Order: sequence, then structure tokens, then C-alpha cells
Amino acid sequence: MRTLAYGAWPSPVDAALAAAHDGQPEFVGFVGDEVWWTEPRPAEGGRRTLVRRRADGAREAVLPAPWNVRSRVMEYGGRPWDGTTVDGGPLVVFVNFADQRLYRCEPGGEPRPLTPPSPVGGGLRWAEPRLLADRGEVWCVLEEFTGDGPTDVRRVPAAVPLDGSAAHDRGAVRELTAARHRFVTGPRLSPDGRRAAWLAWDHPRMPWDGTELVLAEVAGNGTLRGPRTVAGGPGESIAQADWALDGSLLYVSDRTGWWNLYRDGTPLCPREEEFGGPLWRLGLRWFAPLQDGLIAVVHGRGSTALGILDPETGEVADAAGPWTEFAPTLAALGERVVAVGAGPRSSPEVVELDVRTGRARVIGAAHEDAVDPAYYPKPRARTFTGPDGREIHAHVYPPRHPGCVAPAGELPPYVVRAHGGPTGRAPLVLDLEIAYFTSRGIGVVEVNYGGSTGYGRKYRDRLRGQWGVADVEDCAAVALALADEGTADRARLAVRGGSAGGFTAAASLATTDVYACGTILYPVLDLAGWATGETHDFESRYLETLIGPYAEDPGRYAQRSPVTHADRVTAPFLLLQGLDDVICPPAQCERFLARAAGRRVPHAYLAFEGEGHGFRRADTVIRALEAELSLYAQVFGLHPPGVPTLELTG
Repeated sequence: MRTLAYGAWPSPVDAALAAAHDGQPEFVGFVGDEVWWTEPRPAEGGRRTLVRRRADGAREAVLPAPWNVRSRVMEYGGRPWDGTTVDGGPLVVFVNFADQRLYRCEPGGEPRPLTPPSPVGGGLRWAEPRLLADRGEVWCVLEEFTGDGPTDVRRVPAAVPLDGSAAHDRGAVRELTAARHRFVTGPRLSPDGRRAAWLAWDHPRMPWDGTELVLAEVAGNGTLRGPRTVAGGPGESIAQADWALDGSLLYVSDRTGWWNLYRDGTPLCPREEEFGGPLWRLGLRWFAPLQDGLIAVVHGRGSTALGILDPETGEVADAAGPWTEFAPTLAALGERVVAVGAGPRSSPEVVELDVRTGRARVIGAAHEDAVDPAYYPKPRARTFTGPDGREIHAHVYPPRHPGCVAPAGELPPYVVRAHGGPTGRAPLVLDLEIAYFTSRGIGVVEVNYGGSTGYGRKYRDRLRGQWGVADVEDCAAVALALADEGTADRARLAVRGGSAGGFTAAASLATTDVYACGTILYPVLDLAGWATGETHDFESRYLETLIGPYAEDPGRYAQRSPVTHADRVTAPFLLLQGLDDVICPPAQCERFLARAAGRRVPHAYLAFEGEGHGFRRADTVIRALEAELSLYAQVFGLHPPGVPTLELTG
């Protein structure tokens, strides 16, 4: 065992390895008896391909580069594909990222467009397709830009003909109902084909604030007649709705303060835990009805399990296995349930559960240890006490190395990570980007600050009107608690976050003296700019919940904005930004840097062409990780071997 200072431990978990394992399988589904899903390709420009698992277990990528199966509806996208079997073979429809057109594809053949391009604004976009071969249509969500502004947009359930007649004719796309709401999910047909259900909501609400469950009759001409709200409202969030095979309507509602499952309005398993979550993307699924009346569910409190709910007894039997976190993507066929699970020692995998036997096995994207697992961190879920005695949930990842220890008496540096959203949660799973730091002797703590999901609506509502206050306080409380208990070095604390987490990181540097440095990725920095047209439609009114109505108190927006206080930042920082980001545009970073100019604070700004909101390309992830480590090395006095030096100016 070698004795080396924290930060000097040699590690096989390099940035290239972390980048190669970035992303996870998503949007599982059945095509006939086969399981299909989307999967990332970081080395291929960050595209996502469609993967097919044949009945014999063989797996293959269906679409070669440059096809990229990814929707841009609401910018965060949604389920981009669906499939069925026709004449014994697969028929698949998918959204291609580059042009956002919907395509049909039979394996072995060239994809053919089903929808037209658009010269207006962001064009025509599609999400959550439902392939109805017997009707000769694809039912989905149409997002249509009516002008060049980010909020010049309408959304409506629509039917696209499968014969390609709409490939160059917008008029051939059939709108299923009038555009009554700003946001809609894809309609789900009842088993008898006579009714359809979907979710809808309007500004300024976000879907986790309040949604409506809309029910309509399917008319003889295929339109949706007499839509009416049957559940939900401004203060009730319904995260998912679907039909059981007996024709009853299932949905997840947080009317009790927890997202629980209901059947025709009757609770099936009332518990203080979540059977749903924030609907950041269309087509997320926390439950899937089975043919025998049972229901597959993703549920938990702070973490999630895959279980089978018996709606008659309210009992849930969880699948056994090493997975401690399941993503909101499910598919069911007969007695088979497919999901995506991960754990502290395994990356996300495609998992199949046999409901009859209760056995679960990995069938795709199987985790393989690229290095000795002894280099992986051993995280601990902890609850800290924050201001006013409130609970703060966090995951602590101490430094870990099989062949190195630090000198006696030395405390490790720690990076406090704030997740994005901010309505979201950091899962307790293996992340090689975290292992990149912990295996070198730098601890990491992920803070699920007030406002995070997974702990009930009361915890989630802590951030209402308090963004930039409660999140900053919670992160600081966890950092200082680690220092006070002797886990972390008080003089060597950093803060790091992306998107909304980038806002928290920047606000933390500007308003506290807790951190010696910080890393800020594709952040929100100017709240007034965000509130007056500098972001996309989906989040354009989000700040009314997080901060308050802009028209009533613009001063609060200025007071909470990191750009306002950039001249107060005295700690070195790294700013990372994608130049194609339409959610948090580069202009916000530029204003922040201009305000900080002349303060002689060491900093670096790295902007990446071809990257949007969240980095997908392997070369970008490598550069960003190495730059982040170099920042900590220079500020904390560390000596990590083989890491390029980041040039800091200021």
C-alpha cells in the first residue's frame, strides 16, 4: 500500500474511459417478441441508435450513423420511436434528430420520411409515437413552430399516415383534436379503441405542479370528440396515465402529497413513497399494466425499485437483484417486463423480469467492469440537518483506491455536486465521472437539496420561491457538516453543477465563502434574461414557481441572478458551455464573464461547438473532465499524474 497525498493517486479511470461509458439505454419497448431500446454512442458524435435484441439473444444496432434517434419536442425530447410486426417482420417508426422528421423503417431497408420538413422556426417536431398499423397511422405529439421565437409554438395530438403521403404535405397530417392546451402527452387508446386519454397542462405550471388527465371519445372519423378533464388540476400532478386490459383507467397522482397509483380514481397502493416522478420528457413510464391485471411499477422513496403490484391487495413484490435504481421506462408483454436498472457497482442495464418466476436478468447493455471494481467508490446515502432543522438528503462518495492511502492526518478535498432540474434527483448509481475523482483521492457528495424529487411534494415544494436560497443553503450545510465531522478538508471544498445545478454552483460562489473553487456547466446565470425570452418554451415560465412572477418583483430576479453578483466571486472557477444550447444560451455565460472582468479571479471558459444542453460527444466529455480536475489540482495543491494543465486567466 502506497502513501500518497489525496489527489495524487494514480488511477486507471481516465477521462476517456468515463466518456466511453457516458449515457444510458432508454425507452425500452417490445416489437413482437423482441426487446428494442435506444442506446448512446459517445464516440459517434453523441448520437443515439436503436438496438434490437432478437429472440435468440443476439443484439444489433438497427440504424447506422448518422441516424440519431432522438426527439427535440420541448427541447428535452421524449420517446422517439415505436414498433410493431407486420407480415411477420418488424415495422418501426422513429424521430431523426438532425431534421426532426418522423421516419418508418423495416430492418434491412432505408428509412423513409413520413412527415415534411418545415421552413418556420424550429420546424415540425414529433414525440411519443404510437404505431397503429390497423389504422394505417402513427398517433403522436406534434410540436409546430408558428414563428421564429422560442415560444411561437403549438402542440396537439396528431395522426401521421403510414403510407408516406404526409412526407411533403403538412395538410396530410391529421390533428386529432383542437389545440386546447399548451402542452400535451401522446394519446393512449383504450383496449376497445373507443376512448383515448392523455395529459395536458398550461403555463405557468410545470407538469410536476399540476396536470390534467383528459379523456375523449374516438369518433368515427378518427378524431377525439368531447375531451374533458377527469382528474388533476392546478395543484395536482398526474405523471402518467394508461389503460388496463379490462378498460379501467390507471394513473399516477400526487393528490396526497406522494405520487401514488389510482384505478378509476381509487387508490391502489397508498404509501408515502413515489410511484411517479417529474415529467421532463414525454413518454416516461413508471408503470405498465400486465395482461393478468397485475401492474409493473417503478417506485420508492429516495431510490427506486422495480416491483409487481397486485391491485386487489395493494401488495408490491420487488424484483431481486443488484439494482438499486430504476429509470422511468417500462414495457410489458405477457409475463415479461423490461426496464432499465443500475446500482452503485453497475451502470444502467436493460433488465427483463419474468413475472411468473420473479427472476430478473440482464438482457442488454450489460455492465462490464472496464477496470478493477476496487477503484469504484462505495457511496453512502445520508441525511444531514440544514437550516431550521430541515432534512437534507445526500450521497457521499469518499475517496477510494485499492493501492493508496493518504498520509496520516490529511483530510481529503471534496466536490459538492448540485443536480440539474432543479426539480430532479441524483440517483445512487455507478458513475465513472465520479469514480474519475474518487479514485484519485477527491471525495464527491451529491446533494438532493430541498426541491428534489423522490421525497414527496412537501420536500419538492421547499424550492417554491426559494431557488438560489434553499438549494445554496442545503449544499453549504452538507459541505460544512462533512468538514465539521472530519470527513472533508474545510479549506479544500469545491462546488459543481450543470444546468440548474450550474445556477446553484454559480450562486454559491457569489453569495457564500464556503468553497475554494467551482465548476459551472451550461448554467442559468441571468434570471431576468431567462424570464424574458432567452430560453425555450417549456421552461419559459418555470421561474414563476421558483422565484415568483417577474412582473410583480423584477428586483428579486436581479437579486437572485449570479450574473448580478459575478463581481463578488473571488474563488477560481471553470465555465463550460455548449454553443448550440438553446435552453441555457452562451450569451448568459458571456454576460457573467463581462461582469466578472477586472477582478483578477483565475478562471477558464471552454465553449464547445456542436454541443447543446448537456455534453454528448466523447471528446467534449474528456476535455471537460480533465479541465475540471486541473482546476481542483491548481487550487487545492494536488498533483494528479498525466492530467493536462488548464490555463487559468484573470
